[in-house]
Amino acid sequence: MRIALYSHDSVGLGHVRRNLALAHALSNQLPGLTGRPVTGILITGTALAPAFQAPEGWDWVLLPGIEKSPEGYRARNLALPMHDLVSLRARLLQAVIAGFGPHLVVVDRHATGVHGELETALRRARSAGPVRVVLGLREVLDSPDAAFTEWARVGGPRMVKALFDAIWVYGDPAVHDPVAAGEIPFSLRKLIRYTGYLAAGRPSVSGTSSMPGPYFMTTVGGGSDGHALASVAVAAHVPAGLGHLIVAGPQMPAEQLKDLQRQAGPGVKVVPAVDDIVFHIRHAAAVVSMGGYNTVCEIMSTNVPALIVPRTQARAEQRIRAASLANAGYLEQHEIGTLTPEILAGWLASRLGTTVDRRRAVLDGLIRVPQLAAELLQPLFRANERDAAAHAKGSAGRVAV
Repeated sequence: MRIALYSHDSVGLGHVRRNLALAHALSNQLPGLTGRPVTGILITGTALAPAFQAPEGWDWVLLPGIEKSPEGYRARNLALPMHDLVSLRARLLQAVIAGFGPHLVVVDRHATGVHGELETALRRARSAGPVRVVLGLREVLDSPDAAFTEWARVGGPRMVKALFDAIWVYGDPAVHDPVAAGEIPFSLRKLIRYTGYLAAGRPSVSGTSSMPGPYFMTTVGGGSDGHALASVAVAAHVPAGLGHLIVAGPQMPAEQLKDLQRQAGPGVKVVPAVDDIVFHIRHAAAVVSMGGYNTVCEIMSTNVPALIVPRTQARAEQRIRAASLANAGYLEQHEIGTLTPEILAGWLASRLGTTVDRRRAVLDGLIRVPQLAAELLQPLFRANERDAAAHAKGSAGRVAV
């Protein structure tokens, strides 16, 4: 069984980390559900991706990188105009998907990729067939107006229905329903399957802490826009007997990282990354974090108290996520504009020794996704087996004659 997972990866590591969690879940569970071994490719636009461990039988395909600028997308490294870069990425995507011949393609977040780079590859895969194509969406997209503009840019519901067999929404509609909120067109509702958060079952492998004793933790995702929160955190008072681990993210600019490390006082450790973020969150006394999907899922898989300080630039996604989860009682939130080291220290002091019960939330998306994949793929494989049997019978008959 061949699976291709695509993420465009212009900002941060959220898209590729989500696909990586899916790859592990599909690789571990689909063979038992279908009786077929799994091999796959993770198509990504970030050169940092191969630092993460892919499942056995999987490999990475790196596209030339893109990034966001005030004027829109642009090449991350190559000295190419965006039109030429999109054309290059599109040709690479066509070659990879046609050559690999996946039975299942899962597209993360952007239905046709950046500037439609994925559309031709998907159309050709569907015509070559047989293949199932899924659009995977985090539970919060953006404000309804911004989301509507994006759907229109990819061709609207008609285009999505032509290219995709299903839409998997990685969330719990009891916490936030993107259809009811106006983020996903109502006409696509029949394609939607809610998986629950991709939380429980996230792989934790190291079992080794970066801190010598008890600690609380601040993490800012990829780190490209996390300096403001990390600066408040590094100045917060640390209670006696407790350390403070600040994970600045591998994409934080070097000067910002050095600035944080210069400010760090006794018991405060600032690192660009840790080997096992799930392990460190699980063993922290409390967590302060931005509101990216993956970090929130990792927090939701624990009972550790958490304060979410959402990104305020660009998308409204993190603010909507933080508010919906805070309203459900699963975490707390605070705006970066009014957060001070004193407020952060006070929150920490009041939460030490407490836990949060998050068991009411639907957190088993990494179990549900392989089940949904098996449901999509089994009819495809049965049809293949019937065709093969008919072909074999016909061949035997011709030989007998």
